[in-house]
Amino acid sequence: TRDLSDAELERIGQPNPSTISVDAASNATNGKWEYRGVITDSGTELFRVGPHPEGSNNIGEFLALVHGLAWLKEQRSDIAIYSDSRIAMSWVKQKKAKPKKAGIKSRQLIARAEAWLKANTYSNPILKWETKVWGEIPADFGRK
Repeated sequence: TRDLSDAELERIGQPNPSTISVDAASNATNGKWEYRGVITDSGTELFRVGPHPEGSNNIGEFLALVHGLAWLKEQRSDIAIYSDSRIAMSWVKQKKAKPKKAGIKSRQLIARAEAWLKANTYSNPILKWETKVWGEIPADFGRK
């Protein structure tokens, strides 16, 4: 937070606890990735997928966001969803992932997520988790 002014800190405020948070983790050594979604205030896990081979953290972040949106739609909930990935947020907005490399399983999951985005609407705000101010997102895997 040393890089942020008092005005910026005030503008950012505190995270909304009545939300869900999603995050992904990947292993650069073996290329495996996974993701999960949790209730923001309690950390209770709602879903967890993977690990899968041949992908990237960005792929996991994108799929986590789409999975979270689909889960919220299934629950008929209009609460917000947090992500710490601007790339994943932009891919969801564009309804198109743009990974640099992806294995067969990753490509299949991406195609399914893109199809879901094109076929569905959602009212859930997608919010940026402010890691510099709030620390790691509650869905973080804690492996840093």
